Amino acid sequence: MAAISQRATLKPAPAQKRPTDWLKILTHVILIAGSIMFLMPFIYVVSTSLKTAGDVYTFPPEFIPEPIAWQNYPEALTAMPFDIFFFNTILLAVGRIIGLTLSCSLAGFAFAKLRWRGRNTLFFVVLLTLMIPTEVTLIPRYILFAKLGWIDSFAPLLVPGFFAENAFFVFLFRQFFMTMGQDLIDAARIDGCSFIGVFTRIIAPNAKPVFAVVAIYIIQNNWNSFLLPMIYLTDRAKYTLALGLRLFNEQYYSQTQLLMAASVFVVVPIVILFFFMQRYFIQGVVFTGSKG
Repeated sequence: MAAISQRATLKPAPAQKRPTDWLKILTHVILIAGSIMFLMPFIYVVSTSLKTAGDVYTFPPEFIPEPIAWQNYPEALTAMPFDIFFFNTILLAVGRIIGLTLSCSLAGFAFAKLRWRGRNTLFFVVLLTLMIPTEVTLIPRYILFAKLGWIDSFAPLLVPGFFAENAFFVFLFRQFFMTMGQDLIDAARIDGCSFIGVFTRIIAPNAKPVFAVVAIYIIQNNWNSFLLPMIYLTDRAKYTLALGLRLFNEQYYSQTQLLMAASVFVVVPIVILFFFMQRYFIQGVVFTGSKG
């Protein structure tokens, strides 16, 4: 009876109150404020794309328009052949992904894992090309492609990608491959596996993050590319989304709501792509800089 009463008088120890981490709270507040600040332009574009012509320049601006003009999107997308522009952009993006990932990964593999004389010197020369602006080589490249008869075609935008033209991508692949152990490659070579076999069976299957990173960069650069398509393409049927949006701006500059609707159509696919691929992007960036 005494044991029961003794157990009944026992009380659980009060839980210790954790101290408030004010630094962590302040960090989150700053990050949230910065996120809102960076999202404001996009929010403004989306809001303007849903306004009527009379509500575009009202002050103070309304971020939730009333009424919502959903008809701006079909009107804007039918004013120009954006379906053709979209198809051309996707075609160039896929072609450049195939060419650049194939050629740059092979070059990065050669610089990272193959032993040959002058490897480091040539890699240093490749890195030096990063300091050469595209505008410097624009005229000689245009003359070369003109003599080849490639002007007003997709060839000047696609073919150079199959020759590892982007030194930054070669650098990314090389840095990622440096993190892979050499013992596995040496064992495969002893078993009679060729260098191509080592790349296709060992290196490439374990390099999905860096392939994803390069693909994201290629799509983003191709999606926003304006200068090179403007120089090499003259037929409107071959225009990309960037050129199509510029053409739309020239003809419908006074109809801001339609221009914003077309801009949302151009921007949203790349935002969605990055949202789904951000895990590979972050993982690839971390691995890429882990060993030099």
